[in-house]
Amino acid sequence: MSRVSDDEESRKFLAAIQVGDLLSGTVTELDRVVSVTLDGFPARPLGFVGSLDRTWGQWPAAVEVGQRITAEVTAIDLDQGRAWLSMAATEHPELWTFLKSLCTGAVVSGRVASIERFGVFVALNDGPDHPVFPGVGFITFPELSWRNFEAASDVVQVGQIVSCEFLQFDTTHGEARLSLRATQPDPFQTLADTATVGQTLQGQVTKLVPFGAFVRVTNDIEGLVHLRELAWTPVDAPEDVVQVGDEITVVVTEIDRQRRRLSLSRRRVSAALE
Repeated sequence: MSRVSDDEESRKFLAAIQVGDLLSGTVTELDRVVSVTLDGFPARPLGFVGSLDRTWGQWPAAVEVGQRITAEVTAIDLDQGRAWLSMAATEHPELWTFLKSLCTGAVVSGRVASIERFGVFVALNDGPDHPVFPGVGFITFPELSWRNFEAASDVVQVGQIVSCEFLQFDTTHGEARLSLRATQPDPFQTLADTATVGQTLQGQVTKLVPFGAFVRVTNDIEGLVHLRELAWTPVDAPEDVVQVGDEITVVVTEIDRQRRRLSLSRRRVSAALE
């Protein structure tokens, strides 16, 4: 078979495949990915399994040349002549099917199963258990709360029932990535609805950084007073003007809803009060 006809035949073979199909074949090469000669096209490997798609259990998963596997198609690249496969999908089909059925934005409930240094596992009320982790649901720290917090235990406790928004199916780990904060009002947007540029606010200095000072203006919101906005005269370091814990008056100079950033000025207070 010539190379041209081989490419035509492989393209035709792949065009008949759909994402979600189950394909079987023989492992022909082990490298960064697993190359698989698919049943029905013996000429060369068209199936490829990424290292993180081999299993949801121990990694790296034991795979040998000559081994027969069945895997689910996760993507098809006609230009490169490849079908990307997941062995994990067929390893735990009930869990894979459940996770694929979840829609972005849907609200799911469950019990906080474990708090780890990298996030929080949630055992969902619906669906099967996870074969490795304490729960199928997983919340990263930024998605726990709109507020700043020192530890995840400041927000949730093991055993607590939570309702979260489904963000995405993490096919690498077989998890439902969740957001707890998405089900709660965003305090920044609430502030943005009421505050205006030029308005004066009272706040407490919470942190000094080389480029300015952070000031808490509500229980949940901090804004930045840039170094140049601390005083009318040039300032080399914020501690030359303010200290952590100081109560100061500031003026709102910018409200960025999209990036959730509040810019403040201390030096413009006198002009705002005139």
